Amino acid sequence: MATILFLHGWHSVPGGLKPSFLIQHGHQVINPALDDDDFPAALAAAQDAFDRCQPHVVVGSSRGGSVAMNINSGIAKLILLCPAWKNWGSATKVKPGTVILHCRTDEIIPFADSEELVRSSGATLIETGSDHRLADPQSLAAMLKACEESQVRD
Repeated sequence: MATILFLHGWHSVPGGLKPSFLIQHGHQVINPALDDDDFPAALAAAQDAFDRCQPHVVVGSSRGGSVAMNINSGIAKLILLCPAWKNWGSATKVKPGTVILHCRTDEIIPFADSEELVRSSGATLIETGSDHRLADPQSLAAMLKACEESQVRD
């Protein structure tokens, strides 16, 4: 069982499908509410949650991916779902071992943004899903696998 900090996307709320899926598969998930309008406040909430729970893995979905890239996540592995890094924050690279899941036909965050992160940082990019939400069974399974593989390598 991994301890996972799940950072939700813009206009999303804690307790959604993806963190619930991870909980259903036996993981401890910390899923703080992130301010939609104040990025520094969202960063502060995420950093506070990280510092308190010291997770093995940080999963960031869309805007939450940008939050994940901009906090001090220590040795925790990053799993980014369609990260909106060009829309928020200042981070332009990810740390080694980062896994990005993204849909090539994402209508909200261009797939090319994740390809750019891979080129600049050496992250692993997994193409999955049929839209930005990554809520289909294949994408949920890919997210779970990435979290569990990150845990094994620790």
